[in-house]
Amino acid sequence: MINLETKWDKTFPKSDKVEHCKVTFKNRYGIELAADLYKPLNMVGKLPAISVSGPFGAVKEQCSGLYAQTMAERGFLTIAFDPSFTGESGGMPRYMASPDINTEDFQASIDYLCSRDDVDVNKISIIGICGWGGMAINTACIDTRIKATVAMTMYDMTRVNANGYFDSENSEEARYNKKVQLNSQRTVEFNKDYSRAGGCLPLPVAEDAPFFVKDYSKYYKGRAYHPRSLNSNEGWNVIGCMSFMNQPILKYSNEIRSAVLIVHGDKAHSFYFGKDAYENMIKDSKYTSNKELLIIPEAVHTDLYDNLEVIPFDKIEKFIRKAI
Repeated sequence: MINLETKWDKTFPKSDKVEHCKVTFKNRYGIELAADLYKPLNMVGKLPAISVSGPFGAVKEQCSGLYAQTMAERGFLTIAFDPSFTGESGGMPRYMASPDINTEDFQASIDYLCSRDDVDVNKISIIGICGWGGMAINTACIDTRIKATVAMTMYDMTRVNANGYFDSENSEEARYNKKVQLNSQRTVEFNKDYSRAGGCLPLPVAEDAPFFVKDYSKYYKGRAYHPRSLNSNEGWNVIGCMSFMNQPILKYSNEIRSAVLIVHGDKAHSFYFGKDAYENMIKDSKYTSNKELLIIPEAVHTDLYDNLEVIPFDKIEKFIRKAI
């Protein structure tokens, strides 16, 4: 059994327009996942539902919960869940990631929503933020129960792990050297009762650090610090994302028949992920009429985490309601 915090420990204020409770469910690997459920007050009958997760390395008490609560205020039953190996969810060793297991996490959340008497199983959508934006698109590739997918300020985690930031390590030699280092760490950790954390964001941040490092640090180490967030603390297991290096998650995105909205700020360091993901999704595709790229002028990466003046919730709601 996993332990769930009973007090309100989110990084955003609690809404008086929704009911909130903790729920758990298992994925098909037997890992128990923890989620916050938000439901509009005084709503009866079967509701449209949304599952939310991300960013990659965050917890549901941070921006995925903010998204879930806000969409519940707008009439949806929502859940924000911690992926396997992170937050309050189960899975050992901690702070590991997997393109397969994390896709299954999203699918398991849909299984859970479909099991509820107060959910309209024909009106289920998902929202993925940052690295989970890419995972959401990957899930939409395989799960036909999803009617709409929204990817916010997305990362393609396979691309960034294989090629480095801005594709600066996109060579066979660079990938080989990275693999040598990671496999050396696997040898060290075998039969040990620990896994080395990779380290995380500095605070204070060096003046000459890239803007996106400062941007992340202000969010995870500052206004949205949370003790269970690995991005706020010691970071991922060193080998935690190794399997992403040779598994492109967006391979069949141009076969997605359901609606997909990709939202990105044009000043985000990650903008190239969203722009390229959209172009690949509509390339040689028969299913382009319900696909959309929304570019937010002047928005940086974390603006779409928690800046309520920038996040286009009206557009997100309209897009989902049209799709369902």
